[in-house]
Amino acid sequence: MKLELWSIGKQHDSSLKEGIEDYTTRINRYCPVKWDIIPPPKNAGLLSEIDLKRLEGKLILDKIDKEVTLVVLDEGGGQLNSEGLAAWLTKMGNHSSKRIVFLIGGAFGIDKTVMDRADLVWSLSKLTFPHQLVRLILAEQVYRAFTITRNEKYHHR
Repeated sequence: MKLELWSIGKQHDSSLKEGIEDYTTRINRYCPVKWDIIPPPKNAGLLSEIDLKRLEGKLILDKIDKEVTLVVLDEGGGQLNSEGLAAWLTKMGNHSSKRIVFLIGGAFGIDKTVMDRADLVWSLSKLTFPHQLVRLILAEQVYRAFTITRNEKYHHR
């Protein structure tokens, strides 16, 4: 199984970059993982919210293969606790999911076309977080899920 963490926006914020890279390196001990930071369209500031989401949606759908398991992070999605994420990742690994993409959308969220394509729509919290911070939280939670699956000491319950 390979993991890809996609985010629409700017490169990692310097204040969070070290943490994101640390957890990404830790995940690599369990399975290959990489980040794909998708720059927003050049004319993003001139587009309406709807048009921007539509354009970002097209960019995403053009990049995604049919075999990919797509997880969209969205405030309207279902919530998983850490053990639930660990169980879900284990299930995907057991069901021959070769590639899982976790997607963090742009400033205005994710277009309906991408949401319809998603295999899982996941909300990290009912709180609203900056997109840059979501990257760090996502990387940490994926790492935590692998430690739970392997019954390692990182996760204390």
